[in-house]
Amino acid sequence: MYQVTLDPLTEEQIAAIPVEALRPLAELLTLLEIAPWSGQPYNSANPKANMLTHAFGERGLATYVVLDDQHEVYLIRVEWP
Repeated sequence: MYQVTLDPLTEEQIAAIPVEALRPLAELLTLLEIAPWSGQPYNSANPKANMLTHAFGERGLATYVVLDDQHEVYLIRVEWP
């Protein structure tokens, strides 16, 4: 199981997203604890890199880094346009 850590900027982004995005985001965070590699590569030219993105809800996108050695997922951005 992985620990999900939020970047301070990501905490601000989460505070600004609408209420309807919170449940899908919470579900994504739970998924990342058990399946962090389930996202898509951030850079398609480097598909084995540890920076990934994962959609959530109808319009959300999370960007994160998987740190296997530490069993950590570091969430660096949450977008809800």
